Amino acid sequence: MTALRRIAHLDMDAFFASVELLTYPELRGHAVVVGGRNAGAPTTSAEGEKQFLRLRGYAGRGVVTTSTYEARALGVFSGMGLMKSAALAPEAILLPANFEAYRHFSRLFKEAVASVAPRVEDRGIDEIYIDLTHVEGDSLSLGKRIKQAVFDATGLSCSIGITANKLLSKICSDLDKPDGITILEPDELKTRIWPLAAKKINGIGPKANEKLAALEIHTIGDLAAAPTELLLAHFGRSTGAWMAQVAQGIDEREVVTWSEPKSISRETTFERDLHAKHDRARLSEIFTNLCMRLADDLQRKGYASRTIGIKLKFADFQVVTRDLTLPDDVIDGHQIRLAATECLKRVPLDQRIRLLGVRAGSLRPVQAAEYVDRAAQPTLPFEFE
Repeated sequence: MTALRRIAHLDMDAFFASVELLTYPELRGHAVVVGGRNAGAPTTSAEGEKQFLRLRGYAGRGVVTTSTYEARALGVFSGMGLMKSAALAPEAILLPANFEAYRHFSRLFKEAVASVAPRVEDRGIDEIYIDLTHVEGDSLSLGKRIKQAVFDATGLSCSIGITANKLLSKICSDLDKPDGITILEPDELKTRIWPLAAKKINGIGPKANEKLAALEIHTIGDLAAAPTELLLAHFGRSTGAWMAQVAQGIDEREVVTWSEPKSISRETTFERDLHAKHDRARLSEIFTNLCMRLADDLQRKGYASRTIGIKLKFADFQVVTRDLTLPDDVIDGHQIRLAATECLKRVPLDQRIRLLGVRAGSLRPVQAAEYVDRAAQPTLPFEFE
């Protein structure tokens, strides 16, 4: 008899901000924002007290990398411009990002999880899927064991969703944040998932959600009840069929513990469509951040790239990609940014942009020593072209 699948999705709670609070525990319970080029590190007064920069004192056009739940309660979320955030939460504390620390704690929590359940799929710096199908113990006990192992290794909390597949576990891990465990039984789809907003499904972004709302489709249950022909007509054959399937809670994807990647990418969908000219500074910062995080991914996974590409999705949902094959492998974020900028120059930017992405292809495994030497490049001033 085949065992019923049991898949967990683990998401670290406000990960970057929570790592910062390990360094500055006196900030627990406060609204804290991480990000921005000009965010200064805390200083120490003559009396020996830490002095933190307030968001109201920020001067620049940076964006929020992450925020604590207290800051989110004030309306400050990742990807938001810091100047807008300052208007919402002027007394929030602003800290610079420390990606070296985030990578360190990412390794620690993943090793801790693997000690309990070894079949783990890495989905980024702060989230993983875990196959619990053949791990002994009931779902609640296993969830508690995993959470305790993560806390013992890092001092950080996480939230876990445990269901029959990746799709539902991803939704459930977000339902009881922070520090929650959500377990969904096979017969609870209609009562617990269908009442949720359609945008809770990973892959339904703001624009798709707007189109669904225009069709009077607001919840996952509405989506499940919608005629497949209607979805195909408005979203195309591939996306429409996918929507019809996932609304029924169907997802056959396996937990992939390892595979030789063909490419590694980073992309983000904006809260509002951005204009290449009027929002140039913000796009430039986001573009640079994507390139730097892509470089972090390459170095963490041990790859160099020969082909760099970009992806743009415009306000009308048109998707444009461009690639550039280089004479030498690249690993450093500044090198990736230069190549991605060349790709960007080949795209007419006469429409508002809703999604921006950067991709590294033609990957080659490298040793750490190879990229340490290559990464010693001067920082160059970049602008969104």
